[in-house]
Amino acid sequence: MNIRMNTRPLAAACLAASLLTSLSACAPLVVGAAVGGAVVATDRRTSGAQVEDKAIELKAGNRLGDAFGGRAHINVNAFNRMVLLSGEVPADADRLTAEQIASRVENVSSVVNQLVVAPNSSLGSRSSDVLLAGKVRATLVDARDVISSAFDIVVERGEVYLMGIVTEREAHRAAELAASIDGVKKVVKVFQIISEDELAQRQPRPASSEPGTAPASPR
Repeated sequence: MNIRMNTRPLAAACLAASLLTSLSACAPLVVGAAVGGAVVATDRRTSGAQVEDKAIELKAGNRLGDAFGGRAHINVNAFNRMVLLSGEVPADADRLTAEQIASRVENVSSVVNQLVVAPNSSLGSRSSDVLLAGKVRATLVDARDVISSAFDIVVERGEVYLMGIVTEREAHRAAELAASIDGVKKVVKVFQIISEDELAQRQPRPASSEPGTAPASPR
């Protein structure tokens, strides 16, 4: 694991403290917890898909909150209209109910249901998940062979979920890096796989020279 020791631990600690403060005032249902959000300018989704994903998370989170209240702890994360549900519910029937609620939200294309039947996770567990998500993000940033902004990261009970629009090569490498981090129990890939050619087409094109400007003569 290649983690720089100066500002990142401090930032992660501050983030964890912030999470604990916010969780103490909220219901157990959490929307989008421990996610590394991508910047619009470098995101491989269209701007429209990014806006729709935020709306999906909000609508699904509200509907699940109305349905379960404090009986469940459910994280809702959307990427390119694919919804990931993670967290804890009281019974198997609740897993199915939660999936049905999420699938009925406008613009949702599919639901990946990773909910488990268990008591709601503790604040300490959620704080550890935030710190672990920070380590995963830092490891992807430090790696020279992946583009960290292509991945969204969700951590639940030490299990890492990776989301994004990536190639097979990128998916394998990111999962390998995440699995190498101390404390990671499992890595689950929730990707939309594209070819290397499709990736090349999605890359930003270099700015062209001004019209009418002749190229500089070699010296």
